[in-house]
Amino acid sequence: MCVFLPAKSRYPRNMRLFFLTALTMTAFAANSILNRLAVDSGAIDPASFAVLRVLAGAVMLTGLVVLRGKSLPLLARRRLIGAGSLVLYMVGFSGAYLTLDAGLGALVLFGVVQISIFVLAAIRGAPPLPRQIAGAGIAFGGLVWVLWPAGTAVADPVGVMLMGAAGVGWAVYTLAGRTEPDALAGTAANFCMALPLVLLAGLFGTGATVVTGPGAALAVVSGALTSGLG
Repeated sequence: MCVFLPAKSRYPRNMRLFFLTALTMTAFAANSILNRLAVDSGAIDPASFAVLRVLAGAVMLTGLVVLRGKSLPLLARRRLIGAGSLVLYMVGFSGAYLTLDAGLGALVLFGVVQISIFVLAAIRGAPPLPRQIAGAGIAFGGLVWVLWPAGTAVADPVGVMLMGAAGVGWAVYTLAGRTEPDALAGTAANFCMALPLVLLAGLFGTGATVVTGPGAALAVVSGALTSGLG
């Protein structure tokens, strides 16, 4: 039996972009579930989760770069912003899930990312489009709604602040990544340069170090698959 595939030109570019964006956002949302499962269950502490996540992502991405026969631009000036914002995201993200559930954490994160990208782009002189203003307004309204006290249900302020910091880090990382000449090599280099900084941040963290097999496995999956490949 013969199978005839449609010509590539029949698929609009915007549909391909929509599919890739949806796939990426699904992978990032899965990070919330993996982190919450690992940290909230006590299988691993937040600092160790962040370190293993960055390590796994660095190994995965570096391997892909090597397979393509390219090198890592580790000493580029853009690593200061790329690695620094990645550290802010990783540390804030892991710590927030000590007190936030996966759904609330993801909503806070994505809302802050949307608003931060809008504000940072406006500061850089990019005129906002009507749909961007609408998107930022929806994100802000969603944040107000999920964080508004309802009876005895009150979001932990420390967890919200940590996730907010993670959202700002992700927004800065996203905008900085638009100038990367090679997205894969640049991302791999950012993960490699962020690793010692995340490790250093973990050394100054509070709480005991706890690493179990299931916790480490969840961190590796989060780093190599839903973070690195995502």
